[in-house]
Amino acid sequence: MDVKQFIKKYREDWRQLEQLVGTLSNRRTAITGDSITQFHRLYQKTAQNLSYSQTYFPNDDVTQYLNGLVSKSHNLLYKDQVSSFKQIRQFFSTKFIGLLWEQWKFVLVAFVLFFIGALASFLSVLNDPLHIYSIVPPEIAKGVDPEHLGQGNANIDSSYMSASIMTNNIQVAILAFAGGITFGFLTVYLLITNGILIGALAALFWHHGKSYDFWAYIVPHGMIELTAIFIAGGAGLLMGYKLLVPGPFSRGYQLKFYALRSVQLLLGTIPLFVIAGIIEGFITPAKISLEAKYVVALLTVIGLILYIFIGKLKLSKMALTKDFDS
Repeated sequence: MDVKQFIKKYREDWRQLEQLVGTLSNRRTAITGDSITQFHRLYQKTAQNLSYSQTYFPNDDVTQYLNGLVSKSHNLLYKDQVSSFKQIRQFFSTKFIGLLWEQWKFVLVAFVLFFIGALASFLSVLNDPLHIYSIVPPEIAKGVDPEHLGQGNANIDSSYMSASIMTNNIQVAILAFAGGITFGFLTVYLLITNGILIGALAALFWHHGKSYDFWAYIVPHGMIELTAIFIAGGAGLLMGYKLLVPGPFSRGYQLKFYALRSVQLLLGTIPLFVIAGIIEGFITPAKISLEAKYVVALLTVIGLILYIFIGKLKLSKMALTKDFDS
């Protein structure tokens, strides 16, 4: 049978299992013997459906859905409850990385949209620096008056600009995620416009021969901060795409299922913003050489790469262990 027939045949069983998981997880709800019996039956049946789906539809949304449903049911069945601290550690060390690897295409699209906006504004301001006043918000444009650029490591204008961009990026990250509910159109708009802001400022510094200074004040915290924005934007694009192209499922179901995944992706960016904020507060304005700031940026990139790939290795080991046990 094809995937549509498969879903149509077993969808009602999965819906019932979802309801039972919610019912049995609620400690205030009275649990009957019939409920437990039905839960065991549906759990075993859905586990078989997952095995079939992994074999014949490995890249389809239904396989991801069944994997999540079976995992929740397994945890409930075997009371695999862990401490809050351990849950948080597991989320950031494996769960978040797994979601990131699964949705990397949407994160990449978010980066491309940002880059398109940045390149367009960079070329525009490079052609005529006065375009900066029609592209950049007035409060930021005032802080980057060309007459005050590049006045040493304690450049007040650059620090103000950096803080303004960081605040703007945090707002954009949240809105980019929430924009998924608009079928992703708001997310696309925000990613492009935020890219326009960075590109315009970069071009202005380039025009005045201060690119080296500009990026020294941006990249130490910006590498992590922009990565977080791309992840949040990817989460919004994922949700928007599933609303536009729901496939064999209803849009209501896709919103419910992928909104949860998108929220998890957004939550995973919180430590990134915290780290970026610490760097922006202590490293960016510090009276250290510009080269030292670039070293910090390099270390953040290495740290991000190690975090992602170590998490991927853990996921691979867990998958091998699961396959061996089964």
